[in-house]
Amino acid sequence: MMSYQYLLLLLLSLGVSAVEVQRPRGVPLSKRQFYEEGKPFTCLDGSRTIPFDRVNDDYCDCEDGSDEPGTAACPNGSFHCTNAGFRPAFIPSSRINDGICDCCDTTDEYNSGAACQNTCRELGSKEREIMKEMAEIAKEGFLLKQQLIQEAKSGLEEKKAKLAEVQVSKKDLEDKLEALRTVKETAEQPEKEAKERHLKAWEDEKAAIRLEKDKAKMAEVFLELDDDADGFVSVADLLTHSELDPDSDGSFTEAEAQGLLGGVDKVDTAAFESVWNNIKEKYVSESNADIPAPVETPQEETREPVPENDSEQYPEEDIPEEEEDDDEEDEDEDPDDGDYKSPPTTQTQEQKDDDDEGTMPPYDDQTQNLIDAAQKARNEFDEAEKALREVDDQIRNLEKEISFDFGPGAEFAYLYGQCYELSTSEYIYRLCPFNRVSQKPKYGGSETNLGSWGKWTGPEDNVYSLMKYEHGTGCWQGPNRSTTVKLTCGKETVVLSTSEPSRCEYLMEFTTPAVCQEPQSLYPDAHDHTEL
Repeated sequence: MMSYQYLLLLLLSLGVSAVEVQRPRGVPLSKRQFYEEGKPFTCLDGSRTIPFDRVNDDYCDCEDGSDEPGTAACPNGSFHCTNAGFRPAFIPSSRINDGICDCCDTTDEYNSGAACQNTCRELGSKEREIMKEMAEIAKEGFLLKQQLIQEAKSGLEEKKAKLAEVQVSKKDLEDKLEALRTVKETAEQPEKEAKERHLKAWEDEKAAIRLEKDKAKMAEVFLELDDDADGFVSVADLLTHSELDPDSDGSFTEAEAQGLLGGVDKVDTAAFESVWNNIKEKYVSESNADIPAPVETPQEETREPVPENDSEQYPEEDIPEEEEDDDEEDEDEDPDDGDYKSPPTTQTQEQKDDDDEGTMPPYDDQTQNLIDAAQKARNEFDEAEKALREVDDQIRNLEKEISFDFGPGAEFAYLYGQCYELSTSEYIYRLCPFNRVSQKPKYGGSETNLGSWGKWTGPEDNVYSLMKYEHGTGCWQGPNRSTTVKLTCGKETVVLSTSEPSRCEYLMEFTTPAVCQEPQSLYPDAHDHTEL
């Protein structure tokens, strides 16, 4: 934006009496003192001194071209357009008398015969109108900025007060949480003991059931082995069951059978109990001997489909924009969801025994009351713990806002937590100041992160004129996306435009009254004047 001093000069130029100062053609007023007619002229670079009549003689004497400000003799010279009523300007001396009107006051075509018209007043009038509008915008924007600063100041005081209040409530919550922790632990101890007693009683009951079943099975096996029903199980009886071979070498000998019987030839029902403990894991009942063992069928190997054309996996557009969505889809592909079926499992003997023994009986009233009391204490503790976490989050957010660099007067604080959109023919761009910038296709598709808040990156004398957003979604075989936001003065807060000057580097123009500067005085110093 043009300086306010220049704007005011333009606005007042028509009302200032101008006096033309005589000087060689093409010399600006600021260098008039170096061109004194009748005195030798010293080149501005100090390289040599020449008679004054060799100034503008259409021959280049000075290396810096300063002796020919009004001709095209020097290739490195420059011509000053006075442009009274508009903006003064310099043009290369090569454009002097080239038949093209470069100066709006036509002074560059003094000897070319070109039909030039002086348009300086017309251009100056248009520019003054534009500058007047800009001045009005700047003035109104600055007034809005002052309001923003006052609102930010009030908001900061409110946040500080809120922070102090929340910090006090945090201390109360911490004390409450510790009290509830004690209540919870006190309630959980008798609950634990009562549940352990109940479980032990159930385990004892199951053990008694298993013992009775084992005795019944032992009696059944004794009768099966006692083929001659003489009340004894002999070596010959055991030899009929080859699965009892101790070393499983395919040869079940009498000596091995006698060893299973404890070194004797036969045992009665009382002595069979010790034999049973040695053989019950291998023994196969005669009633089950003819039933073939189930054969497990191997599951078919699942193969992933192979893409028909691998080269089509990455089109010309930047595919990695969808990487974030892919990650989310991977997380959703939980094996417990959908049509996933777990492989069949073989029921163990222990599980079978548990099924036969039934389910654990419900807790008695006294134990259930202890469980309910402990669960209530846990619920209350969990709620207090959740409330404390929420307070911690609130404190962190308040501390972040209070310490954030929102400008010298916190004039940019009103942008925090807001988002602004710009819709183009293809995309919707979304700027959330101090958070992130994103791009989303207008007609469907995933959102692309164009950068997260980084820092202020304006020049040293105007650091709050540029925002930098970094580490966005990576480009395919390129850098991560980033966005520079250029802030300009305006009465409204709006995204004006967006572009991509370099691959994966975006530029966004954003207007806000927060960058409007205080207008200069409408009364310039008496020394200001219009150069002629």
